[in-house]
Amino acid sequence: MSEFFSYTAYRQLLQFLSAVIFFHGSEYVLALAIHGPNITLKSLLISKNYLLAMVCSLIEYLVEIYFFPELKEYWYISNLGLAMVAIGEIIRKLAILTAGQAFTHLIKISHEEHHKLVTHGVYRFVRHPGYCGFFIWSIGTQIMLCNPISTVVFAFVVWQFFSQRIPYEEYFLSQFFGSRYEEYAVGLPSGIPFVK
Repeated sequence: MSEFFSYTAYRQLLQFLSAVIFFHGSEYVLALAIHGPNITLKSLLISKNYLLAMVCSLIEYLVEIYFFPELKEYWYISNLGLAMVAIGEIIRKLAILTAGQAFTHLIKISHEEHHKLVTHGVYRFVRHPGYCGFFIWSIGTQIMLCNPISTVVFAFVVWQFFSQRIPYEEYFLSQFFGSRYEEYAVGLPSGIPFVK
């Protein structure tokens, strides 16, 4: 077993598992702190499709480390992924902390009293910093593992998800905040490449 796994492989897997556990645990803790005890396990943000994607990425990792171990020895690529994971986490957590109760894991389709238009902090730079952070984080996890297939697939699937979610969410934001939201959004990137 020690010949199969190098130090780099152990480090990559430990970093990956730590990143996943920290991401989901901190999402839940922040949701609990901001929204109170009404939070459900959905705030862990773990779905069947997400679990499938993570299992597939681990299968790719194990297959490649067995047949092409040299692919996993590019420490500078792995470290780039680790940096992306950290940057993605920071951006997303800043978005949650800045928005406070206005940040929810589910798109609101009716306006609630505590739902405010947030335009300060990290929201001055991108309209959807939470999505931006997750996008960077998810791709970073695969670059950290030096998983070429999963890197491309994660980038495409997560981009596809947000390219559909952002217009849907912004429809309701325009309904809630009218011209205030439209003025805020003009010229400000969404936070996801090629999603206007």
